[in-house]
Amino acid sequence: MNPLKITLVQAYLFWENIDKNLQNLGLKLGSIREKTDLIILPEMFNTGFSMNAENLAEEMDGKTIKWMQEKAYRYEAVVVGSLIIKENEKYFNRLIWMRPDGTFEKYDKKHLFGMAKENEVFTAGNERLIVDLNGWKIMPVICYDLRFPVWLRNTEDYYDLLLVIANWPEKRSHHWQTLIPARAIENQSYIIALNRVGHDGNEIYYSGDTTCLSPQGKVIYYKKDDEDLYTFTIQHDEVEKTRNEMPFLKDADRFKIM
Repeated sequence: MNPLKITLVQAYLFWENIDKNLQNLGLKLGSIREKTDLIILPEMFNTGFSMNAENLAEEMDGKTIKWMQEKAYRYEAVVVGSLIIKENEKYFNRLIWMRPDGTFEKYDKKHLFGMAKENEVFTAGNERLIVDLNGWKIMPVICYDLRFPVWLRNTEDYYDLLLVIANWPEKRSHHWQTLIPARAIENQSYIIALNRVGHDGNEIYYSGDTTCLSPQGKVIYYKKDDEDLYTFTIQHDEVEKTRNEMPFLKDADRFKIM
């Protein structure tokens, strides 16, 4: 199977300013100088982690979706990130997996962060998403989902890469840095956990700590505090090697989430 080339965008997000965020992120993507397969943006990349859904929500034909379509086409890569979507009079923290041909998949955040009253504003999703990219199976999730191993458990339709996009505050960065290797090791998959940096409109600080780990929990990439756009490659052989040498997944409990 072919290697997967990935571009991470650990960025500062301008509070509740869609146009400025799209402009700024567009400028950052302009520095990409090599072919990449996947461009990863943070959770709520066009607004920051805001509960102001009534004023910030877009529909599925809105400017941010069109921006993602244009960038995916321009860079011939999948672009992934989440934004506030209004649909059927409900609000969703929705991850969009945008392909270069303009088709897409979506995942609505399952676990809504009650401490920020996200659960009072948004509607939770109830379906996992596993997508295929160049033969790789990838499971994208959003921020708070990282705390819930049952939801992320690698069962039946095994994924090769767990992708977490986030607005995870620095004051809980120890949890972030502990849970990420746990999810990689227990699921024997790569994990990429991409966070934002800087203060938001509530004066909450985000320290980045964007991380990529191997299926054995070894660090491939880590970046703290500063903005960064970084492109690198992961090898599928590492997944196969880990699972063949240590076939723990075969002994895992079987269950279904109701």
